[in-house]
Amino acid sequence: MVHVLSSRVLLRPTDPERSRTFYGELLGLPVYREFGTGPERGTVYFLGGGHLEVSGRSETPLTPAVRLWLQVADAAAAHEELVAKGVAVLRPPVREPWGLVEMWIEDPDGVRIVLVEVPADHPMRYRPGI
Repeated sequence: MVHVLSSRVLLRPTDPERSRTFYGELLGLPVYREFGTGPERGTVYFLGGGHLEVSGRSETPLTPAVRLWLQVADAAAAHEELVAKGVAVLRPPVREPWGLVEMWIEDPDGVRIVLVEVPADHPMRYRPGI
C-alpha cells in the first residue's frame, strides 16, 4: 500500500496570471505558498483539506473530464458573492435528488467547478446513533 502523506491538484493553465486572478482574487482561495518568479511562477492555494497548485503553462485547456469539487458552508451566499465579483455561474445552487446543494462555475480555461453545500440533515454530516 502507498502511504500518502499529502496531496494536491496540479493545473497547467493557458494563461497563468488570469488563473491566479480567478482562484486568488475572485474565489478568494488563500495562498499556501508560492515558488519561482515571473509570469509562470507557481502558486499553491489551500482547498480545505487539500491544495490546488497553479503553475507552468499549457498550450491547450484541460480535458472536460477534469472537475473540481469544493465544499462550501453556504451555497446561496457563495452564489451571491461570486455573482457580485463577476464570476459567470453556469448553474445557480440547486438541491439535488441525492441531498447536496450544488452550484456550477468554471475557471478561465473551462475547468468545471462544483461548489457543494452539505445540509445538516445529509448523511455526509448526520449519522444517527453516533
